[in-house]
Amino acid sequence: MPPLHPLQAPALILAAGRGERMRPLTDTTPKPLLAVQGKPLIEWHLEALARDGVREVVINTAHLEDQFPAALGDGSRWGLRIRYSMEGRDHGGALETAGGIAKALPMLGDTFWVLAGDVFVLGFRFDASEAEAFAQDSDWGRIWLVPNPAHVPQGDFALSDAGRVLRKDAAPSGTPTYTYSTIGLYRPAMVAGIAAGEKAALRPSLERAIDAGRLSGRLYTGPWVDVGTPQRLAELNALDAVG
Repeated sequence: MPPLHPLQAPALILAAGRGERMRPLTDTTPKPLLAVQGKPLIEWHLEALARDGVREVVINTAHLEDQFPAALGDGSRWGLRIRYSMEGRDHGGALETAGGIAKALPMLGDTFWVLAGDVFVLGFRFDASEAEAFAQDSDWGRIWLVPNPAHVPQGDFALSDAGRVLRKDAAPSGTPTYTYSTIGLYRPAMVAGIAAGEKAALRPSLERAIDAGRLSGRLYTGPWVDVGTPQRLAELNALDAVG
C-alpha cells in the first residue's frame, strides 16, 4: 500500500444518477457499474484513488443503489474505507450533484475530492500536493477542465492565464473555454445554504464561487471520456487494453 500523505483528502464519487441516455443498459445496472475493459467503470476510480494515497471514499447512490455495496463492499480490497450516502433510501431519489455533496458533508471533512462515477479518465492523478495546496488557500473549489469534446463544443467555463475559472460571457475576449471534467477539490462552502436532503444542481454553486472569486482551475489534457451513451461505452470497450 502506498504511504498516506498527511494532507491527502477523502473523495466523494458521484454515482446516484439514473443514466437515462444509457438505457436500456442502466435499466438493470447503475451506470458506474457498467464494465469498461473488463471491470466496472467505478473500479478504475477506486484503483486510482488508492494508488494516489486516498484512503476514505464516499459513494453517493440512488438508482439501483443496493448494487453498489454488493459489488464494492467496504473497499478493503483496494486498501480503502468506502461508505455510502444512500439518497434513494433516505430521500426517495437522487439529489443532483450539489445536493449529493451537501448530504455527504458529515463524512467528508474540510476539503475533499469530488468526481463523477461515469467518466473514464485513465492517467489522472489525485495529487496529494494539489490537495495540500488547496487546503492552504481560501478558494471554495478547484476544478479540472478538459479540451472541449465533440458533444460540448462551446465548453462550460473560461480559464484565465492565472488559473481562475470565469463565466464564459464575462471573460475577456480571447480567453479559452473548456469543459468541466467532473473532477474537483471542494470545501463545504461550495454548497453553503443547501440543506441535507435538498435537491440542487452544481452549476449555480460553481457560478456563485466564480462571482466571489473563489474558484480556481487546472487544465487536464490526458485521455478523458464522458461515458454518457452506449456508443461511447462500446468505443471504449473496442479499444486495445488500456491499463
